[in-house]
Amino acid sequence: MSASLVQYIVVRGDLLTALKWPTGAVIAQACHACTAVMHLFRDDDNVLKYTADLDNMHKVILEAKSEEDVKNLSEKLTEHSVDHKLWIEQPENFATCLAVKPYPKEEVQKYFKKFKLYK
Repeated sequence: MSASLVQYIVVRGDLLTALKWPTGAVIAQACHACTAVMHLFRDDDNVLKYTADLDNMHKVILEAKSEEDVKNLSEKLTEHSVDHKLWIEQPENFATCLAVKPYPKEEVQKYFKKFKLYK
């Protein structure tokens, strides 16, 4: 059942390049956002279906070029009632990553077309 659901995660690429964060710290941002969104929407039907088949979860990790890009995406998702979590790292107090709860790909893919796979 979970094979038809996808979770999009958008991570700021400039954390690694311009800000020189360690790779592990950048990966932690994605983990924080994913954990938070799954907890916030833990009773949602899509989340329940997605986690019912843990060995077949599908995630797409994309790159935002800047904090502005990830914040703009969050605003657009909010405007269109797409459930997500914008992760604000502390003590820096800036947005580092965004994770969307699992959705059928065809429902949310359009919001992520401008982002490339994270490399």
